[in-house]
Amino acid sequence: MRVIIGGAGRVGYALAQALSNEDYDIVIVDNDARAVSRAQALDGLVIHGDVTDREVLLRAGVANAKIFIAATPSDETNLIASAIAEHANEGAEPKKPLITICRLRSQSFIEEYRKGHLTAWAKIDHVVNPLRGAIQRLNAGLRSSGIAEVVSFDHDAYVVEVIIGPSAINVVDRPLGEVKRDFVHGFPNIVGVNPASGKSYIPNNDSILRLGDKVAVAIVGLENFNPALITLGHEVTHFPDNPRVVVIGANALGQKMAEDWLSNGASVTVIERDLQLANDLAGSTTGAHPKLDVIHGDHLDRGLLSEIAIEDFHVAVSALENDHANIAAVLLASDLGVPHTGLMLTDADLVKVTQRMGISFAVDRQRVAIDNILTHVHQSMTGQFSILAEIPNVVGVTLEVTEKVDFAGQELGSANIPTHLKMGFIKRVALNGKWGSIAPKPEQLILEHDQIVLFCTLDRIKDAKKLFKVTS
Repeated sequence: MRVIIGGAGRVGYALAQALSNEDYDIVIVDNDARAVSRAQALDGLVIHGDVTDREVLLRAGVANAKIFIAATPSDETNLIASAIAEHANEGAEPKKPLITICRLRSQSFIEEYRKGHLTAWAKIDHVVNPLRGAIQRLNAGLRSSGIAEVVSFDHDAYVVEVIIGPSAINVVDRPLGEVKRDFVHGFPNIVGVNPASGKSYIPNNDSILRLGDKVAVAIVGLENFNPALITLGHEVTHFPDNPRVVVIGANALGQKMAEDWLSNGASVTVIERDLQLANDLAGSTTGAHPKLDVIHGDHLDRGLLSEIAIEDFHVAVSALENDHANIAAVLLASDLGVPHTGLMLTDADLVKVTQRMGISFAVDRQRVAIDNILTHVHQSMTGQFSILAEIPNVVGVTLEVTEKVDFAGQELGSANIPTHLKMGFIKRVALNGKWGSIAPKPEQLILEHDQIVLFCTLDRIKDAKKLFKVTS
């Protein structure tokens, strides 16, 4: 399957690297000579040229491509490239449907897509704006210490990626089946392991965990983060049900951060230096929320922070555009007594650095973009795929239980699911019509129309499809 990637920056490069490892036929197009030179190390065709040039796209094989990904840093370039790629593909004989995935940052463009306008003229199938996913990761990751990464599977379902800590003495160096029998209230549902040495794998009852292994744990409900972390060797701190949160910055990102916390019952204070931005937020629909305060002032002014009693806040997050300014803002809040601090960064190298600084949790915005794009790429095979950042080669795939599935209507314990396929969640529509997530247990009935989130290594995806009678 040919995949053309427009842009060989960090996002495009990481996409090409991941997809070439999955045996896709990769073509990368970029007009930056340095980016092209770096991409030469990848297993794929690299073309130095303008991704909005029809002749360049034809040379890249767009007429025979299955997927086109516009991943340059420019929204306008991505939109134009997507439209031209689709038009060039339409002229192919015989015509082969092209899936277009477009990375966009501008909220106005996102709104245009939601209204169907971009689909009409640019023929874009999927738009990736990782902002919502990044905010969800950040806010979930702040609730507990010791978390390396959080991946949201929607409907209160999460995969938490964590390193097994030194106090997990009852967990390590013993067969996992034996360990599980010791836990009366249930052992965390580990769906993937990246050992300190060796390849990632799906654990079974014979697997033996070691100190320092990275594990992915499927969790339903934020309230279950801490019990899992304690079991896996981490100290945790109390996180209130209705926290007080300070958001640094009233830009679009800061507003989205505030809205997410407000929707989860928090009281939010936003601090903004720019008077116009502060007034815009205060005068908006969000600004009218009874639990939101907007303050015009300098977030580095200790007098201002003392005046609002910053030490009484539970969370401080920063939405500034500059990475270093973000770090400075939350470090000051931490110094003044805020126990949970977080931020979103564009420089991936700074994510690990912030952990050593004592900042609670940081999200790599470009990593979220890469994961979201890969999810859409994998959807072209079957189901919905999610990549686990810290557990390479392991993916989560969502598959529907149809009348063809052998174990529809049976208890999970008698479904005979192979041990190399690990069930993470059961998604089900409740009587009120809303989707919810259920933790898998042997006595749980599997119903027709349920959606099952299975975890497996990439080479076992065919097995997952076969189990669910997926023929495409």
